Amino acid sequence: MSPDLQREDWDSGAVKPLRNDAKSDWSAPLGTSQRIRNRAIWAVALFTASVPPAFVALGIAEVTADQVNVALPLAIGFWLIGLLCALWAAFPTLRYWEVLPPATRWLGALPMLSVSLFFSATLVAALFF
Repeated sequence: MSPDLQREDWDSGAVKPLRNDAKSDWSAPLGTSQRIRNRAIWAVALFTASVPPAFVALGIAEVTADQVNVALPLAIGFWLIGLLCALWAAFPTLRYWEVLPPATRWLGALPMLSVSLFFSATLVAALFF
């Protein structure tokens, strides 16, 4: 039997009820904050790396249809890999949200928020044009 809970406690009814505002000793595994930061930084870097090829792809598309457009698949590839890194950072961020420092929380959520903003802006633009 647990040393915290003796037989006399059960017999006398002296077992203390749990308080709702009591904090648990639950914490994120060691290194979780660092992994979230690394994944979020990679996601932002890959999203940023997809912008120049996207501009080049738009420029090639406007000039002529005969040229091979390698820039567009590169831009889409960077963006999709960035999306995977963003998801990879968002899952542990949401899982350990309560125990992470505030800076790590928002850094882990930033890439998915930017993807969400991008999709929202695209939908709004598509509706009005």
